[in-house]
Amino acid sequence: MRLNIVLFVLGTWLLQQQAELPGMAAAWALSAAVVVPWLARRQNTAARVAGQILLKALYLGLGFFWAAWCAQLRLADALPADWEGKDIQLIGVVASLPQSYERSVRFELDGERVLTPGAVVPQHIALSWWGSAARDDQPATLPELHPGERWQLTVRLRRPHGTANPHGFDYEAWLIERDIRATGYVRPKGGSRRLAAMVHRPQYWIEKTRDALRGRILQALQDRPYAGVIAALAIGDQRAIPPYQWQTFTRTGVNHLMSISGLHITMVSGLMLAIAYWLWCRSARLTLWLPARKAAVLFGFAAALVYTLLAGFEVPAQRTLYMLGVMALALWFGRMSSASTVLAVALLVVMLLDPWAVLAPGFWLSFGAVAVILYVAVGRVMQPHWLAAWARVQWAVTLGLIPPLLALFQQVSIVSPVANAFAIPVVSLVVVPLTLLGMLLPFDSVLLAAHEVMAWCMALLQWMSAAPDAVWQQHAPPAWTVIVAALGAAWLLLPRGFPARWLGVIGFLPLFLVAPPRLEEGALKLAVLDVGQGLAVVAQTRHHALLYDTGPAFGPGADSGNRIIVPYLRAAGVRSLDGVIVSHDNADHSGGAVSVLQALPVAWLLSSLPDMDPLPLEAEQAYRCFAGQDWEWDGVRFEMLHPSRASYDEARIKDNDRGCVLRIVTRAGRVLLPADIERKTETELLSAQRGTLQADVLVAPHHGSKTSSTPEFVSEVNPQSVIFPVGYRNRFGHPHPEVVERYRDLGSRIYRTDRDGALIVDVSPQGVVRITPYRAVYRRYWQTAIVGDPVPEPEEF
Repeated sequence: MRLNIVLFVLGTWLLQQQAELPGMAAAWALSAAVVVPWLARRQNTAARVAGQILLKALYLGLGFFWAAWCAQLRLADALPADWEGKDIQLIGVVASLPQSYERSVRFELDGERVLTPGAVVPQHIALSWWGSAARDDQPATLPELHPGERWQLTVRLRRPHGTANPHGFDYEAWLIERDIRATGYVRPKGGSRRLAAMVHRPQYWIEKTRDALRGRILQALQDRPYAGVIAALAIGDQRAIPPYQWQTFTRTGVNHLMSISGLHITMVSGLMLAIAYWLWCRSARLTLWLPARKAAVLFGFAAALVYTLLAGFEVPAQRTLYMLGVMALALWFGRMSSASTVLAVALLVVMLLDPWAVLAPGFWLSFGAVAVILYVAVGRVMQPHWLAAWARVQWAVTLGLIPPLLALFQQVSIVSPVANAFAIPVVSLVVVPLTLLGMLLPFDSVLLAAHEVMAWCMALLQWMSAAPDAVWQQHAPPAWTVIVAALGAAWLLLPRGFPARWLGVIGFLPLFLVAPPRLEEGALKLAVLDVGQGLAVVAQTRHHALLYDTGPAFGPGADSGNRIIVPYLRAAGVRSLDGVIVSHDNADHSGGAVSVLQALPVAWLLSSLPDMDPLPLEAEQAYRCFAGQDWEWDGVRFEMLHPSRASYDEARIKDNDRGCVLRIVTRAGRVLLPADIERKTETELLSAQRGTLQADVLVAPHHGSKTSSTPEFVSEVNPQSVIFPVGYRNRFGHPHPEVVERYRDLGSRIYRTDRDGALIVDVSPQGVVRITPYRAVYRRYWQTAIVGDPVPEPEEF
């Protein structure tokens, strides 16, 4: 049974790797294959073996087509492309905990009725409702929302769409897993009004309870620094934890504790089971009516169910609930199963209810951690002292999770074993019980005590996180090295006395030693990252790396630097930058700069920023960019074409027209990065550089704005390929259709990041230029395509 479940899960995972959903005719063919093992059950040995192989293939196919059927149902609930960006009036119910930010409130809405004639809206959508930020002594004015409320709103929606970058977060996959089939915002003058204070349905009762408990916690703790952590431990509200605290948890490897994890649920369930058993045994009448053990099992599982619902029913909590459910059934009927069977059944239930769980890193880490614990703790002949057993489990989990952590995040905490050794008992046995008890009591002292204990724990974690070598970071390992390392970990963790366990270390060597191949001398690799409406370009030569612009900021604590650029650089094996250029003073180009400068060593910063801008203070060496600067790395030449030195003395020049224009020249081709320059600067460049502006690859000036790419400039540059770095359905209308046609009439290949994702440009010393759209190599069935404009295949010229 366990192998069959693993094959079912593998089939589910295979479906999530598909670019298109399969036709159901293949599912009927698979159903017919069920007959073959049945017919072969009494035949000769060869027929029986063939039947068993087909039977295993059947379980693989069942997982595949179960996930395909679920996906068909989910994708059928879609927003038509014709209704993107149009005002739609609807009635719906607030279905999640509203999340307040500096200028907006974000929430999920269950649609009940569409009032706009002809409009079609998916059942479940995510919305932002904008207010005004806090200014001077005035607080922020944000709409007040609560789960279960029915509202009439006027909204503008768009189909699910996110940035697409190598080793980046797949926002569209995250949306489909949560059944969010459109995103958008509430129109400020759309006549929004609340129709009912509460819609009485079970799912809204749960969210309403979570909202009330969060309010209780935040009111008791007010502005204390770890109020968000207490809220996360109580109701699973992980967004309440500030980004800088998440960084501490990640660097120390205890981030799994800062949500309602399996450990917390098991502790609460066990505590309730023990209390119920003790109380039940006190009554002879109750004991005769129902054995104390069965009653305790019911109360223990009920406590686990309630706590899981408070957690928002996330995958780690689900896994524990299903495991406890299987154990509860086994205890109830007196038929205890093996621990591995319990884990396998829990895995199957998760897949049946949520086939997209395999896309979440938490799924693999959660089930992987439990599997490692069972591997080292169950079925061993000698039972060590509890302290030795605890240390062995900590060592095993740390070792066993190294391969998936490096594969998923390209980093692993070195101080994790020590941090978890004290954080697990403190958080699980002290902070969580105090938090749960404090939510139920009418006074605040218990919640304050939980906060003080958490503050003491955080002081130690921050001290450990501050260590310069607290985290090991490296390139993204090839898939085969992850598998070999996992086998090596299994060998290392064999029981004591097993010969040559040390050979497992060899399995880890490829994980660390097999690095990405270096570029040739004179070669250039350019990554125009998909950062939405903004620009970020990584240029790599054989031994050097340069970042040109850093994309926009997305919100408090989130920007292109920490969400897109740094993960890409880490996965590419870039541990330091030889230079960063911030072309001009614009949030779409400088929004991620601070995050990059804080995350990686940077040799120097070039920019055209104003004198009083604080960004240059973040760099060790900062200079102004100006025409005439040039340098050469590994046979590749970098030349600054604009602005002139004298332009810094002219206050009337627009920031766009003072952008740092960079030309990269190899023996085989040229790349031009003109930032957001407009007509005036293009004319100046034509005058100063006429005859030398030709480029094989051009990043379109100002994202394809109508104020740039004049016919004279386009004709002079004459690019074979032009890249428009634009956000999906951006409010500026970039790129302008007239500009796109101007390049197309010239014969240029057209690329755009909203359609193609990141663009990887490889220029070889032999003269071959290859452009690879990331969405062409990472195709998934849930991705939203631009209607009538398919993603081009990789091309060479």
